[in-house]
Amino acid sequence: MPVIAYVTDWCPDCSDSKRLLRQLGVKYREVDIDAVPGAEEEMRSRNGGVRRVPTILVNDMVLVEPTESELRDALKPRQS
Repeated sequence: MPVIAYVTDWCPDCSDSKRLLRQLGVKYREVDIDAVPGAEEEMRSRNGGVRRVPTILVNDMVLVEPTESELRDALKPRQS
């Protein structure tokens, strides 16, 4: 399953998470919930119904506003 990042263009935490994903060389699909019709509802269906970004899907994990450490830990199996 690919990494999916639900983000907005105004969110500093989203920018930080995307920067980390790029630094780690992780391929991911970015979904701007403000720009893509239906994306917010899709994100909410996966994260317990909240509008909180970034929401990042990694394998079977749903990370809502993850810290850098949480995101790194979730990605460890994918880095090898």
